[in-house]
Amino acid sequence: MSSTLRICSLLPSTTEIVCALGLSDNLVGITHECDYPPDIDGITVVTKSLFDHSTSSSYEINLHITESFFEGNEVHSGSGIYALDNEALKSANPDLILTQELCKVCAVSYDLVEKSIKELNGLQTVLSFEPSTVEEILETIIGIGEKTDTEYEANAIVADSFRRINIIKEKINNIDNSPIVLGLEWLDPFFIGGHWVPEMIEIAGGINALGKIKTPSIVVSETEILDAQPNIIVLMVCGFDLEKTINEFSILQKNEFWQKCTGQIYAVDGSAYFSRPGPRIIEGIEILSEIIHPEIFPRRKNTSVWKRIR
Repeated sequence: MSSTLRICSLLPSTTEIVCALGLSDNLVGITHECDYPPDIDGITVVTKSLFDHSTSSSYEINLHITESFFEGNEVHSGSGIYALDNEALKSANPDLILTQELCKVCAVSYDLVEKSIKELNGLQTVLSFEPSTVEEILETIIGIGEKTDTEYEANAIVADSFRRINIIKEKINNIDNSPIVLGLEWLDPFFIGGHWVPEMIEIAGGINALGKIKTPSIVVSETEILDAQPNIIVLMVCGFDLEKTINEFSILQKNEFWQKCTGQIYAVDGSAYFSRPGPRIIEGIEILSEIIHPEIFPRRKNTSVWKRIR
């Protein structure tokens, strides 16, 4: 890889991948939501949110998103909730831009990126990623490694990821008790975790409730959740850390629905370990294995990662 390669990452997940490959010094642009690893402070931020959701509830955030994307009878046709700072992008002068087309709610839309690139010199390489399974997330790491001449580092990360997954699979291979697990990506309204989340639950030794691998998150009703009879409910709220998830639940738990749920309820840092299709997804699987099968996997003492809340 050329030491002069200038990389702009328009996703927190690809920022984490770039840094895991040892390319943090090549990052010249990141998003306002990129917060890991800690040493990326000071890199030019080229995006912003059109709404300040720092103190908003999940209901309020969903309302803003719905209003932003709903136009007529078509969802995801509006202007979106993120903006790309064209001047900052020009100043960053990237050679390689990493983006996605999977979800307009999660990051700057691909259409917006295309429009901004037209104002640059036209020499940029744009890589777009749309992983929907754990394996495709790992393939993303390989893809970035190939484009940045860090194949060795990428292959090492992927090999270690499969090693950790296989350790879990081997330990739960002969278990007789697999609890029904529901992963909730949003709390008001209820969205079940989609794409790679159902697979994460299954790898960790749970029976996934409601969600389907490789399909987007969808809204589910209280009745559907109760009918699924989950033994464990994991609150893995998209974009929320553990503290914000716990605070949100402390308000919503007064709802009669939660009194009808008989299963254990856990909160996790959804933003770090479940929402972002990057290297830490593997740790998310390990977190789930501790929650689902504590008799097999010793539970960590780090309370900033997950917590049983009922």
